Amino acid sequence: MARISVLDDDVSLDEPTLIEGFPGVGLVGKIATDHLIDVHEMTHYANVHCDGLPPVAVYRESETAATTPVRLYADPENDLVALRSDVPVNPTAATEVAACLDSWFDEAELFPMFLSGLGREKDEAPPSLYGIATGNGADALGRAEVSEPSESGLVSGPTGAMLAAALENDRDAVGLVVESDPKFPDPEAARVLIADGIDPIAGIETPTDGLVEQATEIRNAKQQLAEQMRQATEESSQAEPLKMFQ
Repeated sequence: MARISVLDDDVSLDEPTLIEGFPGVGLVGKIATDHLIDVHEMTHYANVHCDGLPPVAVYRESETAATTPVRLYADPENDLVALRSDVPVNPTAATEVAACLDSWFDEAELFPMFLSGLGREKDEAPPSLYGIATGNGADALGRAEVSEPSESGLVSGPTGAMLAAALENDRDAVGLVVESDPKFPDPEAARVLIADGIDPIAGIETPTDGLVEQATEIRNAKQQLAEQMRQATEESSQAEPLKMFQ
């Protein structure tokens, strides 16, 4: 079964921008997406039912309603949709999940923004951000002045599978790759992702002070999920250098 179950038919979106937040290296996509949902007070818009997603139910603090582990949140004012995932996706199911979401991408006429971390040891310099594109997505990267990659690489996991589907279908989309801590949740990399990539491409303004001021709390809150990702790194969405032929 593959379907997107819309919960609020009153939400009106016009060719929205999608921010994808599957867990990956440094949990940068998830941290950034969770922050966007909270700051912009986005509405729980839909539940995602895709073959290949873990068959689990999720519950939230102070709420009795169970829900799916992958959900969509909407901000009609900014024409924004965010994909929030509380679970990693098994690599054997990445293509299946990507195909499930791909059909909805067409139906919703949205512009996807895929997020990925590139493992780099931390130093004093701020994390670098790079952009890749499919279709005419490079136009959006140019307007936002997102840098081109400094080396060859590949994106794996569900994010890589969705980028591959966008490439196959000639869909306009962008992938944002930010240097991230390979071992721990990285709120600083998520801040760079939002400030230098997501905001200028989506045409929004997102306060990011909380990501820096609450970095320790965020790391602690996300540590269990980060440990799960380290124990099964092949399930992560991640960017990595491609040097085998160079």
